[in-house]
Amino acid sequence: RYGFSHMLTRSPLMHQVFDQVAAVAGTDATVLIRGETGTGKELISQAIHEQSQRSSQPFIAINCGAFAESLLESELFGHEKGAFTGAGDQRIGRFEAAHRGTLFLDEIGELEANLQVKLLRALQERVVERVGSTHPVPIDVRILAATNRDLEAEVEAGRFRSDLYYRVNVVPLVMPPLRERREDVALLAETFLGRATRPDPEA
Repeated sequence: RYGFSHMLTRSPLMHQVFDQVAAVAGTDATVLIRGETGTGKELISQAIHEQSQRSSQPFIAINCGAFAESLLESELFGHEKGAFTGAGDQRIGRFEAAHRGTLFLDEIGELEANLQVKLLRALQERVVERVGSTHPVPIDVRILAATNRDLEAEVEAGRFRSDLYYRVNVVPLVMPPLRERREDVALLAETFLGRATRPDPEA
C-alpha cells in the first residue's frame, strides 16, 4: 500500500502507521518517529520522503549518537577550511546536502546541550553556520527525527530542551515493536528463509 518499499507487514498496527504516513507525507510538517531500536524508524522516514513533494530531492540521514559532539557539529553544519586541526578543505554539512530535500536526524535524543541550541536555531531561523564561519547559509529542508528515548522524561530531567522538543514533536508517530504485531513473525521468517535458500544465479 502507498508504495512502502522494503516494508513487509500484515499487522493492523503497521497499517495504521501507513495511514498516518500517507496523511502527513504531502505536507512539510516535522515528524518525530518514536520506537525501540530495530522497529524500522529509518525505513518509515524514507517512506515519508518518497511520498512527499521533495521525493526528487536528496534524502540525507545521520545518526546523532554515532559521532562525538565536536565531529557531529561539523557533520551537521559543515566547516570552513582551517576551522580546526585536520580541516584541510571547506566541507558542507548534512543540512546543506539535504537542501530542498529531507534530513533525517536519527537518535536525536543523544544530542548534547550545545548542539541542541544550534539545532534549534537552524530549525527556527532556517539558516546554518559552518564551523569556523559567521556567515549564515539559508537552508530549505524538511526535518524528520527519530528516537528510542522517552523525550518527555529527558525534558523533565533537564537533559533535552523543551523548546527543541516542541519544535520536533509536531507530528508524533509511534512504531510498534514486533512483539505487538505477531502476525508479522511468520511472514518475516518465511521471507528471510526464502532469501537464504534462493539459488545464487552466479553460482
